[in-house]
Amino acid sequence: MDKHLIDDIKHVSLSLFEKNFFGVYHGSISARVTANGFIINSKDTILNEVTEESLVRLDCQRRDYRWSMANNDVHIHEHIYENIPNAKYVCYTMPPYATAYSLKHGKVSPQDYYGKQVLGEVVVYDPKNFDDWLERAPYEIPQFFQKHDTHLLLIKGFGLIAYDRDITEMAKKIAILENSCRLLALSATL
Repeated sequence: MDKHLIDDIKHVSLSLFEKNFFGVYHGSISARVTANGFIINSKDTILNEVTEESLVRLDCQRRDYRWSMANNDVHIHEHIYENIPNAKYVCYTMPPYATAYSLKHGKVSPQDYYGKQVLGEVVVYDPKNFDDWLERAPYEIPQFFQKHDTHLLLIKGFGLIAYDRDITEMAKKIAILENSCRLLALSATL
């Protein structure tokens, strides 16, 4: 695997973990490596310690034993890569303020400078029924991205799916959304 790519994933994953956007075994990060292939963290990866050995390389046209080693979010990542050609990186995080904000609001309207300038308004997607959400998610998430001009999908009570061509930009947008939700929550208590 490309050492530079692994170093980028490792660096961003550690940053997201330290911000509490990833849990010990919660969250996923991936990168497209070919037209039909991507790497993703394995299901037993603790995301503050990503190594080459903790990443699984998958081919979307050939299902083999490696698919069973991949993170449980693998099919969400797979379908985003299949349906969104400009997606180079994908991650699933659960930033606490943004996820909490999603429980009570249908959209995030940032009031801070960076939130307004970089993100604008962010829609909160309501999956309605959590009983079958994990089966529907791989299909509904790419459909949302195809219909809306955004790289962020905040899902009510589930967390945040993001994709981008640049891994640093992806992480930046996640952090800005979390900060905007934190500021909205803090301002509501003042």
